[in-house]
Amino acid sequence: MTQPLPVVISCGEPAGIGPEVAARAWAALAGEVPLVWLGDPAHLPEGVAHQVITQPQEAAGLSPDVLPVIARDFGSPAVAGQPDPAHAAHVIDMIALGVSLVRDGAASALCTAPIHKKALKDGAGFAYPGHTEYLAALGSVDEVVMMLASEQLRVVPATIHIALDQVPLQLTPARLRRVIEITHAGLQTQFGIKAPRLAIAGLNPHAGEGGTMGKQEDAWIAPLVAEMISEGFELSGPLPADTMFHAAARSRYDAAIAMYHDQALIPIKTLDFDKGVNVTLGLPFIRTSPDHGTAFDIAGRGIANPASMIEALKMAQKMAGSA
Repeated sequence: MTQPLPVVISCGEPAGIGPEVAARAWAALAGEVPLVWLGDPAHLPEGVAHQVITQPQEAAGLSPDVLPVIARDFGSPAVAGQPDPAHAAHVIDMIALGVSLVRDGAASALCTAPIHKKALKDGAGFAYPGHTEYLAALGSVDEVVMMLASEQLRVVPATIHIALDQVPLQLTPARLRRVIEITHAGLQTQFGIKAPRLAIAGLNPHAGEGGTMGKQEDAWIAPLVAEMISEGFELSGPLPADTMFHAAARSRYDAAIAMYHDQALIPIKTLDFDKGVNVTLGLPFIRTSPDHGTAFDIAGRGIANPASMIEALKMAQKMAGSA
């Protein structure tokens, strides 16, 4: 029986909880998902048994009691809660290495631990707003989509980290169409859903209520949905966002397209705060990430919850099996 390719985990910010939750997820999964961690083994929590390897395929021959590590010397220890700009270039390199290993067929997927963008900018002149934009550049694609996913809900915000008053300006028919197209394709190729059902939220309260609470739904969102239905997409909407996320409503779609950040993230974090996974659709490789940050305030204390990392690793493996 062929050994499945491992999921590689980029270390993320060494001073945050990334190394801790990666190690705890590896221990909890107990071989359920083959893993290789990329980083400086000196930054792993004390006592984590590990084995340095040079290529992901070497992990298959190791005891399940040791964490396989492709090691890089970052040059100095990690101090919990205190990011060191001197580590920045190495953190960036581990992300690039993970992408390269997946694209070269040596690994099945990349799971990224959280980074600290200011440390990367201060220490290495990191020119990207975040992980996603850097991964898009590495994948040579212009447009990607952020999906938050759990067992209970998949949801995609059509606009992300912008002020609320900018949403109606940046939310255009062309943008929404591309978000729907990328989400549809990602559900087909990476989740194995042949005919994805997408629910499209309205922008305004009550989806505009016939123009009395906003004009965008009648002016262009509903016509765009109708146009794409005629092209073969299985869409519903625009729907009032306040009635889209109860259990019966969720059973009628495979993913929801929200119009802005909080409209998407509030329901999934309410339903499954600890187990939500960040998935980037539109890349030429599989990327997942736990849906949390570096959590400097609890780093190094041994109390970080690895649930989201566990789910991110399991989802990466499942997506690789559907690709």
